[in-house]
Amino acid sequence: MSSDKISRHDSDVKDPVEAHDDVKKPSTPEERQARLKAAMAEDPGLSGWNARAIKFYLIVLCITCCSGDSGFDGTVMSGINAMTQYQHYFGLAEAGPKTGIVFGIYTIGNLVGAFPASYLPDRIGRRYTMFFGNLVLVIGAILTATANSSGRFLGGRFLTGFGVACAGAAAKSYLAEVTPPQTRGRYLGILNSFFYVGQITATGMMIGTQKMQSENSWRLPLYIQAIPAGINVIFIHFCPESPRWLYTVGKMDEAKAILARLHSRDNDINSPLIRLEVEEIEEHVKIGGADKTWWDFRPLFRTKADRARMWMVILIGAFGQLSGNGMITYFLPILLKNAGITSDSKRITLNFVNSVTSMIGAVTGAYLVDSFGRRKLLLSSTTALVVILAIACGLLSNPGDNQVRANAGITFIYLFMVVFSFGWTSMQALYPAEVLSYQMRAKGLAFLAIVAQASSCINTFGLPVALSKIGWYVYLIFCIWDLFEVIVIYFTVVETKGLTLEEIEEVFSQDDPVKYSIEHNFKAKPEASPSHA
Repeated sequence: MSSDKISRHDSDVKDPVEAHDDVKKPSTPEERQARLKAAMAEDPGLSGWNARAIKFYLIVLCITCCSGDSGFDGTVMSGINAMTQYQHYFGLAEAGPKTGIVFGIYTIGNLVGAFPASYLPDRIGRRYTMFFGNLVLVIGAILTATANSSGRFLGGRFLTGFGVACAGAAAKSYLAEVTPPQTRGRYLGILNSFFYVGQITATGMMIGTQKMQSENSWRLPLYIQAIPAGINVIFIHFCPESPRWLYTVGKMDEAKAILARLHSRDNDINSPLIRLEVEEIEEHVKIGGADKTWWDFRPLFRTKADRARMWMVILIGAFGQLSGNGMITYFLPILLKNAGITSDSKRITLNFVNSVTSMIGAVTGAYLVDSFGRRKLLLSSTTALVVILAIACGLLSNPGDNQVRANAGITFIYLFMVVFSFGWTSMQALYPAEVLSYQMRAKGLAFLAIVAQASSCINTFGLPVALSKIGWYVYLIFCIWDLFEVIVIYFTVVETKGLTLEEIEEVFSQDDPVKYSIEHNFKAKPEASPSHA
């Protein structure tokens, strides 16, 4: 550290943190936020394209590979399941009990992987849990790509699901804990948006490989699935560990240095911003503090505040799968066929276009969530989904031979996914990770995976039957359900924009967290820095 930085903080001129301490020790989230703004006026944080900023962006890119895994898998399996080369090799049909097992074993792997995902991030750290999960995924991908029997193929599918669960949960914890509060939403949003990078890559590849007549038509995509996981396995060792995890194992000096490197404009451990963050970590995060009974999820629901946080996790996990997005993600070709588009090549192309437009919506939402706010983003986007589905019901209720009406209906299906991605994709990674306290985070995110997978089963097993039996009425059901979601979000979702992870904990300790977050969030104005007065 340079001598001028040391002298500045050892002088008689006090920084905003010290000046605020002389007046009153902050005791409410509102007061703490005012203090944070004062510290950020002195040290606005890392920005631009200097060497440290570029390294931080590369760290984020490495972590996003954990999200690309899951987007790639579902699309690849949907694509190769329709290939006659794959069906003939394993003696499978495009639909049937055996095919259901191939898809279901991945979900079972996800659910089983949720248990080590609830334990390993606190035991061995966030980085090594990602390394472990992605290494298992790579092994699973290689097993499926080289499988010469259905048993080996199913074993690879199980390992793939298991690895995705471990790596994904650790990635959300990691990014929530290393990103600054003012940009946390953006980077966690980008993490989940990379689901579409995997989906786009897989969809584009399937357009080409489906034309091959050899086994490579389905083996090549499965090999490629190992690439994003492999990138993380190699480069995660060059990423710093979560400073909050380091503190729990007694490495406070290393935690301070990492916070300064990633959050401070001048890489200054004595910056008022870094000192404030360290103080909050010391106050809220216990050394050795994390529930190590991996099999017991009861500690997540012990207090009123804990139950309020877990309701947010359950809400995001369930609504994030059941808003109608699963219907389009998994069954868009069927929806297009029902709308009058019967050409296979056109449906594959339209599926690829849907991935691209959905990613545009997701990335846009990720960049706006920190300024727009979590609660407002969910409310506005879900309300828009209700309107879009209502219009789609009218257009697709009986398209018949009216191609203009059918095309208009398809347009609203695409618009639905853009709006859903805008409002929900970033929030699925961001909101659960930030509302959970440190002690709850690893286990809570594992519980999120269980809720999401259980909700996804409704899409997997219920939607095919519903689409075949009642057709366009499925849109009406989701329209009514999304209206219910709007009401629940309005009355229960807490605003967390701009708060540090530790300040969010205090919001949930209030008697009415929703009311408190609406009334107090961002009322406080930045204080003038004493050194600039």
